[in-house]
Amino acid sequence: MTNTASPMLKALASIAYDAGAIVLAHYTDEITATRKQDNSPVTAADVEAERFILKRLAQLAPGVPIVAEEEVAAGRIPKVGKRFFLVDPLDGTKEFVSKNGEFTVNIAEIVEGKPVRGVVYAPAKERIFFGETLSGAFAMTAAPGGAPDFAAAHAIEARPAPKDGLTVAISRTHNDKKSEEYLAAYPVKNFIVAGSSLKFCLIAAGEADIYPRHGRTMEWDTAAGHAVLAAAGGSLTTMEGRPFMYGKAGFANPHFVARGA
Repeated sequence: MTNTASPMLKALASIAYDAGAIVLAHYTDEITATRKQDNSPVTAADVEAERFILKRLAQLAPGVPIVAEEEVAAGRIPKVGKRFFLVDPLDGTKEFVSKNGEFTVNIAEIVEGKPVRGVVYAPAKERIFFGETLSGAFAMTAAPGGAPDFAAAHAIEARPAPKDGLTVAISRTHNDKKSEEYLAAYPVKNFIVAGSSLKFCLIAAGEADIYPRHGRTMEWDTAAGHAVLAAAGGSLTTMEGRPFMYGKAGFANPHFVARGA
């Protein structure tokens, strides 16, 4: 571990930070959401932020395929190979529309099916998390406006399971009975309710211990948070304990569980 983010990771974090400013510009306005074919909501903030991220990633890494949520919804799906990016310009659109602040900008770099770098920026919470395989995971306060001050970043690590019980990260809008049944096998001390990919980051930062998910998710929902969590010493696997891979046909995820160290 070098304990210093690489130039590539800092570049991805800067892109997510700037995209967060675009999202926040819409956040103060009256938000109108429309429905996509899969009935999930989409706003003008999703579209504008994604367009910006696509442009910046193409400049940063020319020729590398980018799989982005709204592009896929529009039928523009690139062929992916050994290396590609996964982008969710506004993860937690429901949280965005309800204005509870728990939405994020997610960017992940995938190499040979594994998330090697990822950034999760929660602009309304003014928190940014970023991590990579080689140098570890980091977090910092990042108020909108200006540029991120990477000198203010601090390393984060997932914690071992506390002996007095686990803190469970659960979804604000997607909690389900199967996850409750799954958690019955564990000593649970308390719950933290959070939207979007913030749940992965809470585990990465040692603020929570486990996050099971039995509902539908797509690869762009999990890749950035997975990268941060893995860089912090945590894990994301299928419910059966198999490795969680990216670049699958259709980009749909199996059910999963995220854990700390």
